Amino acid sequence: MRSVTTPCSAGCWKRASTSTGWSGRDRATELRPGLLPDFLAGGIAFVDIETTGGPAQRESITEIGIVEVDEAGVREWATLVRPAMRIPDYIERLTGIGNHMVADAPRFEDIADEVFDRLQGRLFVAHNARFDHGYLRAAFRRVGMDMRPRVLCTVKLSRRLFPDHRRHSLDHLIERHGLDVSARHRALGDAQLLWQFWQRLHERFAPGTIADAVRDLIGQPSLPPNLEPDALADMPDAPGVYLFYGDNELPLYVGKSLHLRTRVLSHFSADHRSDRELSLSQQVKRIDWIETSGELGALLKEAELVKRLQPTHNRLLRRNRDLCAWRLKADMIGDWRLELVHAADLDLGRQDDLYGFFRSRREAASRLRAIAAEHALCPPLLGLEKHIPGQRCFSFQLKKCRGACHGAESPQAHGLRLIEALHALKVQAWPYDGPIGIREGDTLHVVDAWCYLGAARDDESLAELLRAGRPAFDLDIYKLLAKALARPKGVVPLRELQAIASSDTCD
Repeated sequence: MRSVTTPCSAGCWKRASTSTGWSGRDRATELRPGLLPDFLAGGIAFVDIETTGGPAQRESITEIGIVEVDEAGVREWATLVRPAMRIPDYIERLTGIGNHMVADAPRFEDIADEVFDRLQGRLFVAHNARFDHGYLRAAFRRVGMDMRPRVLCTVKLSRRLFPDHRRHSLDHLIERHGLDVSARHRALGDAQLLWQFWQRLHERFAPGTIADAVRDLIGQPSLPPNLEPDALADMPDAPGVYLFYGDNELPLYVGKSLHLRTRVLSHFSADHRSDRELSLSQQVKRIDWIETSGELGALLKEAELVKRLQPTHNRLLRRNRDLCAWRLKADMIGDWRLELVHAADLDLGRQDDLYGFFRSRREAASRLRAIAAEHALCPPLLGLEKHIPGQRCFSFQLKKCRGACHGAESPQAHGLRLIEALHALKVQAWPYDGPIGIREGDTLHVVDAWCYLGAARDDESLAELLRAGRPAFDLDIYKLLAKALARPKGVVPLRELQAIASSDTCD
């Protein structure tokens, strides 16, 4: 079904009654010479979409506008699209597109073939192209189609050709180049503005200058529009940590990788697949990175930076101020009892009577309840319920307890089963007598009692770390180090570290 539209006096697009059903505009005008470079002989599609403001992973396109430019001329096409959700009031105020306007419009799957044909083989040009291209690719993917055009962002093109200007929004281009506005924030109206901008460029610059800029931009890795084109020029494809920054000095996101450059580019090549990646790419304006000697260094540095800087887009590796664990101990008569203890009251890393680390008392109790149910342990004897000596607990009545609460099972037998049930949660005590070093390339990671003291690359920095003492115990660092030391390769024992640390004081 062919989708076309006609302009109404209020600058909106409305359904026209024709014999073809959904109708509108698809008019062609002659192309002026010089506006279509030879290397773009397949044509150009100037594209804009309007959406409900929702995530790209859900169908939220409300309008598509395309200006097609090829050797046959210039054609304009637009259609409203019925989204899978209501259009919010603030979006209606911005675009003029209301729910009543799209009630009878086709869904995207009804027009997908036609939209695909209009874009196929053409250079896809949009303002902040990552947004429009990402939404359309996601919509095509949902109907089993794969759209992979070459993409040109007019934000980047404007920045390339007008480096002295700081702002390159569509409103700034309108003012700077005197573009004629027909219907701002409507799909075809904004696509027309991009076509006008392209024509203005050819009035101001030699065709070769524009062609060189376009070739360069579409040949570069796809970067968010607010990043400088050379933002990743010096980034190595080596182990390390990267930091994404927005408008201030606090990072938006901290990540790590064995291959920094490849990983950073993957954020931007896949941002149309994830709402989180799309949001991040729209905000990032600067990228910093820190090289490390290997994977362990990258993991440890990421954990340190995330906890210290608290980036808004990092969900894991946050600080755990309420860390607690179960302590198993024998009472005066030899019965095993559990006690929930707070991390601040423990010598973590040195004790061998701890089971599990939990970020809250509720999490600890929930895990213990699950273990009790799985192994038919007595909840009152575990401290999970009030214990009345000699009285049968509720779990026993449900046949989920073997009767330790009232003597049907001996305390010793119950204690042994408890130790066995908790085995998988047992916290490994620090297996070394004092601090150790873990060699990774030219770096020595200094660790004591599961606490990371830091990285040293020379004797002086090593001695300084050893003198500084242990930081607070951190659960995420513990997990990283426990995994690394499961196969203790490159471990430097205490005696060697002490010898190195003391050598600089003797010189």
